[in-house]
Amino acid sequence: MSIKDAPLGRIIAIPMLRPSLAFAKLVVPEAKIVAEGVQPTASRLYVTYRNGGPSVVRVYSLAGKFLRELPTAPVSEVAVAVRLEGDDVLLNTMSFVQARAVARYEARANRLVPTELVGRSPFSFDDAVVEREFAVSKDGTRVPVSVIHRKGVRLDGSNPTLLYGYGGYGISMAPYYSPLLRLWLDYGGVYAVANVRGGGEYGEPWHLAGNLTRKQNVFDDFAASLQLLIDRKYTRPEKAAIMGGSNGGLLMGATLVQHPELVRAVVSQVGIYDSLRWELQPNGAFNATEFGSIKDPDQFRALYAYSPFANARDGVAYPAVLFAAGDNDGRVAPYESRKMTARLQAATSSSNPILLRTEATAGHGIGTALSTRIEEQADVYAFLVDQLGMAALPAAALAGTRETGKPPVTARRGPGAGRR
Repeated sequence: MSIKDAPLGRIIAIPMLRPSLAFAKLVVPEAKIVAEGVQPTASRLYVTYRNGGPSVVRVYSLAGKFLRELPTAPVSEVAVAVRLEGDDVLLNTMSFVQARAVARYEARANRLVPTELVGRSPFSFDDAVVEREFAVSKDGTRVPVSVIHRKGVRLDGSNPTLLYGYGGYGISMAPYYSPLLRLWLDYGGVYAVANVRGGGEYGEPWHLAGNLTRKQNVFDDFAASLQLLIDRKYTRPEKAAIMGGSNGGLLMGATLVQHPELVRAVVSQVGIYDSLRWELQPNGAFNATEFGSIKDPDQFRALYAYSPFANARDGVAYPAVLFAAGDNDGRVAPYESRKMTARLQAATSSSNPILLRTEATAGHGIGTALSTRIEEQADVYAFLVDQLGMAALPAAALAGTRETGKPPVTARRGPGAGRR
């Protein structure tokens, strides 16, 4: 796979006797979605593409003729894991409502055969649906948004809704399975993920459209995604919450100072807030290629224009905010969260709480003990339930969502949790 003269990726063949791009032959041309990998088999090429967040696998002949797209679930994450005999392969699959599983794809029959390598859960998501919406950003760019909710949800603006975002480093927010999503739905919530620019959901061009002096596009995309949920009557500002961490914490900070009227509660974990001094941190200098440097006049102006700390205004009615930081964070200094908490506490004119949660035994999230992560998630969801006025749905409404006799699945992350 090559991105030379093809930013979304194309598949080429290079002769073994002359291993140079000068002698390369085009096999599969660049598509409208981004190619992320290729697996050859006896007579096939399995090419994995990312389409705005979810992924798909397309099958080609060795000569590059399109044969089919694999019959995987919509709005899911799929990867070719292992090449088997002939043209058969093993696939890793996962979605918002299906735990990680491994299936065998039998090429001759064009069918997926489940294996015993499947994540089992003590509950089901049979009552849930996943929808793909598209928000229109300030400059007209269409931004994908995945929305997960219980079937029959009322579009009357009354649903507590949590929107997650990241938007940086070319990292894609792919569909993922989380038991915490079941909890959120059981409390009547709607969960959404915005695939904003800065990520890799549409390849490197999507990333570059949201970094350096173009970082404001990320915040505009997220605000448009939040507005979409309001316009579609999933929720209203009084019932809306947002969550993000690290680079996503910067997104939370920018959103709450630029659009305090759109959201009721914010959870921002290990975030960056003082953009003008970020590169002065020990780890900050290595991130200048993503955010820019105050030494460059144009980049300085962009950093100053969106810096959450610099743009917090006295007398504004800010939403409720829970900042979370780890005392041993080597990626983002914990004083970023302390400074931003103090600034908002001094600035806000509302009675909404501005809270700081610090953890002495944690850093940026990676390697944090399970007990510590459980405590943090309990605090996060207690905060959201309290601020959005949520309560568990009656038992009758939850009939059919519980299953017994199956071992629990270990989640990679909860809705917005653990993404650093």
